[in-house]
Amino acid sequence: MAKKDNGKKKKEPDAGTKQPSRGDAVRAAAAQAIEATAGQAGFTRERAQQLADELVHAAGRFRETLEELRPAGSDELAALRERVQALEARIETLEKARTTTRRRTTPAKRPPAKRPPAQRPPASSA
Repeated sequence: MAKKDNGKKKKEPDAGTKQPSRGDAVRAAAAQAIEATAGQAGFTRERAQQLADELVHAAGRFRETLEELRPAGSDELAALRERVQALEARIETLEKARTTTRRRTTPAKRPPAKRPPAQRPPASSA
């Protein structure tokens, strides 16, 4: 007696085409996913660099602000004291020089300004 066919047939590979294995299909899918995201990776890299640059710039501004708010150190205060003393000495010498110069007590007399003679209006013939 002959065997009954349950409707399942074994597939015989064709001589010209070969079915890809599951490993090959996974590799192909991974390669396709990598190719699809390659363009996005460049954009993401550029944006990350921009964010890093902005962060460095903000940190620099923050550092400058802290330097401005920081109280003066002892070296800076000593330098400022020296400058103030030098300015005081200069002002004192200028004030002494001003008081020792000779000043006139009365203003110099000036001759009166000469005026041109007044012209008479022409006589009218009436």
